Amino acid sequence: MEQPVVSGVTHDLSGATFAVVGISSGPTDWAKVFRALADADLALGSLPGAGAAPPAPGITPPSRSMTPPSVLDLNAYLMHAVGRAARRRLTERLEARGLRLWHLTVMALLADLGPQMKTALARRLAMNASDLVKIVNDLVRVGQVDCVRDPVDRRRVVVRLTPEGETSLRSLSAEIASTDDEILAPLDAGERAQLASLLRRVHGHLEPAPADPARERPGSPP
Repeated sequence: MEQPVVSGVTHDLSGATFAVVGISSGPTDWAKVFRALADADLALGSLPGAGAAPPAPGITPPSRSMTPPSVLDLNAYLMHAVGRAARRRLTERLEARGLRLWHLTVMALLADLGPQMKTALARRLAMNASDLVKIVNDLVRVGQVDCVRDPVDRRRVVVRLTPEGETSLRSLSAEIASTDDEILAPLDAGERAQLASLLRRVHGHLEPAPADPARERPGSPP
């Protein structure tokens, strides 16, 4: 009871753990001191590594996770949380190259479909036309795409990937694959393939139907 120094860990009524250290130049009843400070009975124990004291009876030790356990049963929450972490990592990779996610999306679409008119790109990406023009202009400025006359219809101007853009997209794809590896590290190859298949099914279910270009022409019936 008459110790000049005492240290340990304790738990408050919510189950949160915190460390306590007391120093005195004379005999001190530390249990009495801490009870007076907290206005409650606190269970003192030793410092971590030397056998921490258990929580008070009836109190569940707090989870080390910052996520409320109840939301871990909500698939929508899990997809949001995982997607946010994935987006953050992907954004970091793109920003290192001076790009954003929309830049990557436009480049990937051009790689998949070939040269496209700006109006077609905006429609496919459900983007405002002026926003799409800004993205294309950014890519033209850094040499990833260019705008040229359509060889089939010289009246039209199409956007296409440049050779530099094709090389950059291949490099970006490799970096994104490594980002996938970081995020999916807890899963083996079979689990990753199954997850990818399930995500594609959900994405296909939620993806809006493509617009009908014929309905967008002036004079088309509503």
